[in-house]
Amino acid sequence: MRKKYDLAIIGTGTAAMVAAMRVKTGGWSVAVIDFRPFGGTCALRGCDPKKMMVGGADAVDHAWRMQGRGVTGDTHLEWTGLLEFKRSLTDPVPEERQKAFTQKGIDSFHGRARFMGPNTIDIEGETIEARHVLIAAGAEPVSLGIPGEEHLIDNAAFLDLERLPKHIVLVGGGYIAAEFSHIASRAGAQVTILQHGERMLKHFDPDLVGWLMDKFAELGINVRTDAEVTAIESIGAGYRITAKGSDGEMKVEADLVVHAAGRKPALDDLDLAAAGVTHADGRLVLNEHLQSVSNPSVYAAGDAAQMGPPLTPVSSHDAKVVAANLLDGNRHVPDYNGVPSVAFTIPPIAAVGLTEADAREKGLRFRVNSERADGWFTARQAAEKVFGFKVLVDEETDRVLGAHLVGPHAEEVINIFSLAIRHGLTAEQLKSTMFAYPTGASDISSML
Repeated sequence: MRKKYDLAIIGTGTAAMVAAMRVKTGGWSVAVIDFRPFGGTCALRGCDPKKMMVGGADAVDHAWRMQGRGVTGDTHLEWTGLLEFKRSLTDPVPEERQKAFTQKGIDSFHGRARFMGPNTIDIEGETIEARHVLIAAGAEPVSLGIPGEEHLIDNAAFLDLERLPKHIVLVGGGYIAAEFSHIASRAGAQVTILQHGERMLKHFDPDLVGWLMDKFAELGINVRTDAEVTAIESIGAGYRITAKGSDGEMKVEADLVVHAAGRKPALDDLDLAAAGVTHADGRLVLNEHLQSVSNPSVYAAGDAAQMGPPLTPVSSHDAKVVAANLLDGNRHVPDYNGVPSVAFTIPPIAAVGLTEADAREKGLRFRVNSERADGWFTARQAAEKVFGFKVLVDEETDRVLGAHLVGPHAEEVINIFSLAIRHGLTAEQLKSTMFAYPTGASDISSML
């Protein structure tokens, strides 16, 4: 006899965990399904393990910057120890997540989920029914459609490398390429980035990205923009990567090639057609309540929904909205205003709110305060040469429209600007706030 549930959730990451717990507390029967170890991308293959490894790279970089300033000795990054440190966090996660579901009375299924009908799911031979289904299956690397694509490794494989090769090529120029290149280069690898666009980190302010590129150059990271990879071939123990650009064709050899060219919702194996769930261009077609427009039994959250930025806090927010709609009826919609984003390079780059281009497109009257401020105390005390900001303020309301930071503490200070944008605080209110000194936040009044 088939098991029946009020809600079946495909995935066990942040969105799945939040939704499952909230709906179960509301008295519903819940099942979760995942073919990977329980925990999801952020906890196992993304932000958390990456930040553990960035921590080691940051410590080494700080020691290097302080050489001749009271710090001496040969400090280096040892990959095996860094990997063990990362695994001390990630290895316990699947069992802990399984235990949390069990203690809450949530049934768990290990295997690939595939729709058999609007409310029916097959899990590798076992079939369940659910009044509602939440797709929270996360994202996966996009297909590049090039010869030799099978030689690429993904972010999960990179974060689990037993040893770091000498020569690495990263295909793409977003978060993964920027962050992984900073870790690998500080661990002694020679790194090349092949980015098909005209610059890296296109979601961040171009001026601040330009300042950050000084750090890439200092580290010896070879960034080749306008370089579209057309083929990857195996040669002996390594690979040859072919790319074309405005200067013609180029070839780069490497021991390892990493996919860093973007991700898409992981929907291919779900057989959405069997459930009557429409999708277009690889994305689910959802209404404002994160509900499928063609099958009202189905909702989506996080990277699978792709309604907001592909960030962990958005996944959690989406899950809360979906859980509320399931329990109360469709009364809630997500609010993505003031969501901060950080690329954990060293130093980090961060952004929230509107860019200059966004503000001009909206016809807003605004002022821009911007400076490359490597002479400020925050940069000098860390011996960091890359530090700067750009802040947009509405001329009529004095509200902060956008903030863009690069340098020490940017990943923390951006949250203050996020608070201001989400809750409509003015620049004057921020300037009149007394922040602890000397801290990163104490720079805010000077940025306004």
